[in-house]
Amino acid sequence: MAQPSIPQPNEQGYAGLRRVLTYGTYDLLHYGHIRLLQRAAQCGDYLIVGLSTDEFNAIKGKESFYPYEVRKEMLEAIRYVDLVIPEYDWDQKPDDIERYHVDVVVMGSDWEGDERFEKLREYCDVIYLDRTHGVSTTDVKTRLKGEFD
Repeated sequence: MAQPSIPQPNEQGYAGLRRVLTYGTYDLLHYGHIRLLQRAAQCGDYLIVGLSTDEFNAIKGKESFYPYEVRKEMLEAIRYVDLVIPEYDWDQKPDDIERYHVDVVVMGSDWEGDERFEKLREYCDVIYLDRTHGVSTTDVKTRLKGEFD
């Protein structure tokens, strides 16, 4: 699947194009993820998703059910998502903001106050969106485990 082209500036800049960036693992995609992506997309005109690689997840102590390429393919199929980029480590975020001309980083409210995202305010706006009540990947995994034990 070909990646969508990244809008480039013209003489007037980006003519009001507001770019939004969010990060996540997006494993076992569920309606909480979809709602977060929908609301993130509403914060601008072009949504970029930094998707944690399998190697980065291992550093974070996580193991995804689906490998990176499958998770990427699922995200690319969601109408709210314009571009999926790999997230290799915590420190790449300022470079991503510059490379993709990001205006706002949007994260779930569980990250609110985390210095890794708060320090991005020197580069762009940072918005935290409330999580969807009653669903999380951890909950889904726990419920599935109970079903099959």
